[in-house]
Amino acid sequence: MSPPHTRRWLKHPWLSLLLGAAWLLLQHSLSVFHLISAALIGLIVPWLLRDFLPAPKRLRMQPALRLAGVVLWDIVVSNITVARLVLGPMARMQPAWVPVPLALTDPTAIALLATIITTTPGTVSCTVDEERHEILVHALNCTDPAQMAAEIKARYEAPLLAIFEDGAGYADALQGETS
Repeated sequence: MSPPHTRRWLKHPWLSLLLGAAWLLLQHSLSVFHLISAALIGLIVPWLLRDFLPAPKRLRMQPALRLAGVVLWDIVVSNITVARLVLGPMARMQPAWVPVPLALTDPTAIALLATIITTTPGTVSCTVDEERHEILVHALNCTDPAQMAAEIKARYEAPLLAIFEDGAGYADALQGETS
């Protein structure tokens, strides 16, 4: 028998909201039928997947909003930088593999870091090496791999530590060391 906390219908309210909103966006309609369909999808799908989804975590919203702003800014700036690189002389590009040591331990936070890196134009996270506790990043143009690793840790990993792990290892992430 399941513990009482797993029987809740809205165990993942953000996922329910996201699924409902995605359904409405895909339908291009706010008719009553589609609103009811969105509500049912938002309720039923997370409930059906409840055994596969991890328990929801309390996130610290202030650092999460700051991180979202940093990521959006970096995406805009990186798009401009990559466009200049691609449209300019090819000899200027210096691709590199950059190992980034991780202070993060939460699997969701590590996956989010990999997603942020991949979403930012000019970089792709290729693998998370669990033995070395690092993420390998391919950069389209990188003159200083150590500096790029330090920037990733300061701009993305440190806020993720504050959001998911209550700041544990935050100072280490800023210094480029592992905890």
